[in-house]
Amino acid sequence: MSKPAEFIPVRIAVLTVSDTRQMADDKSGQTLVDRIMGAGHQVADRKIVADERAQIADQLRAWCADDGVDAVISTGGTGLTGRDVTVEAHRDVYEKEIDAFGTVFTIVSMKKIGTSAVQSRATAGVAQGTYLFALPGSPGACKDAWDEILCKQLDYRHRPCNFVEIMPRLDEHLRRK
Repeated sequence: MSKPAEFIPVRIAVLTVSDTRQMADDKSGQTLVDRIMGAGHQVADRKIVADERAQIADQLRAWCADDGVDAVISTGGTGLTGRDVTVEAHRDVYEKEIDAFGTVFTIVSMKKIGTSAVQSRATAGVAQGTYLFALPGSPGACKDAWDEILCKQLDYRHRPCNFVEIMPRLDEHLRRK
């Protein structure tokens, strides 16, 4: 009989994208922090930036360059309005996009909000060995994404596969000679 896998905590930074939120009223960011810590992971950092593409991308790049951050979850700015530029900022940083993340998020959302799920542009990718996830700005969407997708994929014990087990290989192309 094989020994069960042990939990491996992931160091996760939380980024709220908003022109109006402060830490005191950032319900979506707090929802993520509570769930991250409740699952036994570490909150590596937490920030709020304005809905500005360059500012979002700069913060993502800074965390990707930080050895103390394994993953980033952003909330906000994934909609269809003119100020919603989080998806574009994420894609400016991605080396690889995790195409199925948005699809799976839409499936999860459909169960909760029906066809309104079509308005979300949730996305995910990898850059410099760091996972990047962009979620809508509502606490409900953050709960759904964490509870139905991320808590499983960021848990080394989840089978048949998970994001944590391949984490050491995400940046192998950068180590090749």
